[in-house]
Amino acid sequence: MKYVYVLQSLSAPERYYVGLTNDLKERLARHNANEVPHTSKFSPWRVQTYFGFSDEGRAVAFERYLKTLPAERSPKSDSSCTAGSGQRWAKSSGASQD
Repeated sequence: MKYVYVLQSLSAPERYYVGLTNDLKERLARHNANEVPHTSKFSPWRVQTYFGFSDEGRAVAFERYLKTLPAERSPKSDSSCTAGSGQRWAKSSGASQD
């Protein structure tokens, strides 16, 4: 199973990160241990939401789609698809490592 996840920074709540992993619990621990360069500046993080995929190709495509959304359409904690101006995505340069 592949998981596409959205993290929200607890230190800077306007910051979000989208990633892809096989093990969500372990990956969150790595983000919060500052082992992921793209997220270390804004740790700690919490999982805002995640999606499970049995098809890896669909998971990769969905992660890519989320990373291309403009800030005004990015997810936020109330589960709507609109976000206030000033929300920012932390984008990695490709699929996240597990």
